Amino acid sequence: MVCMITILPETTKNPITKIGLMAGVCWNGDTTDPEKNYKRGMDCILCEHGRTFEYPDVELVIDGYSARCIREWYTHIGGGPTRLQSSTRYVKWEGNNFADNFVIPPSVEKAKENEEAKTCLADFEKSFMNLIDSMEKAGVPKEDIAMFYPLGMKTKIVDKRNMRNLVEMSHQRLCTRAYWEYRKLMKDICSALSEYSEEWKWIVDNLMKPKCEVVGFCKEKKSCGRKPKLEDK
Repeated sequence: MVCMITILPETTKNPITKIGLMAGVCWNGDTTDPEKNYKRGMDCILCEHGRTFEYPDVELVIDGYSARCIREWYTHIGGGPTRLQSSTRYVKWEGNNFADNFVIPPSVEKAKENEEAKTCLADFEKSFMNLIDSMEKAGVPKEDIAMFYPLGMKTKIVDKRNMRNLVEMSHQRLCTRAYWEYRKLMKDICSALSEYSEEWKWIVDNLMKPKCEVVGFCKEKKSCGRKPKLEDK
């Protein structure tokens, strides 16, 4: 499964300093000194002044994840994020191989060890690709053919959201109860941000974590056991 996260240059390079700068305006403090802004930003973070987290922006390209995963991504609407998705009207298939265009879960790959399952999957892949090809040859517009596309189809989006939205998303989506593909997406974003700047690395290492690591106990009914449940504390 080849996926790619690209952090765009429009992303705030130094989010902690940016937080401190904006807070300094509010407090009528000295905003001309980057070191003071950084210290003030750290104070805001450690005191959990969440509104200040909304000033740093993240703009990124998410490529190669399933439409199902991206549909879940769209549910995180806090702070008014915006995004554009790869068009099924204009974007063509990448070759004629089913696997080039769809996310195949590890459990499905393992199921191929069973001959019956392997045969059924191969038949489905061939039938699906033949369906798309026959519809195109019959003159059906791509936007109508797209009605046949399953949620496993790979897609690409360009997304813009603030740091608070992304941090709060990580608390939910890095949890082991989250779907495996979304956990991978979240980890990939954390990795890309860590490489973007030292301040982002601090944010990732200290703020972007499963919710049990934030509150110290598990809120899920079906716990993985990583942290004790509240009633067990």
